Amino acid sequence: MLNFLKQIFTWWNRQTVGTFFYTILTGKLSGKDQFGNKYYSNSKGKRWVIYKNYTESSKIPSAWHSWIHFLANKPPLNNAKKFPWEKEHQENLTGTENAYKPDGSLFREFKKNMKKYETWKL
Repeated sequence: MLNFLKQIFTWWNRQTVGTFFYTILTGKLSGKDQFGNKYYSNSKGKRWVIYKNYTESSKIPSAWHSWIHFLANKPPLNNAKKFPWEKEHQENLTGTENAYKPDGSLFREFKKNMKKYETWKL
């Protein structure tokens, strides 16, 4: 019951009720990624994604991003060959514990001396 109420009143929890009915009536499952997101298309060419948990666009891997933005015509294969230099997809970590903190950042554990100049000696 709680999940149903979340779908009615919030858009950031998976999908709305309108998207749910639209997916049932016109959607054809095109595939699923390693995170559990489901990708749909319809006969008119529209494409959309139903996220597994919270709606966050950085959770879409690059191959599916190409498909959903019409840069690729065919949905990617799950067993597609990857290049040796490719890393696993990682969502945007800004604002989390694992966010990137460069040298000199106030949030870094060890502070680096970021002195930008040397004083003149007389």
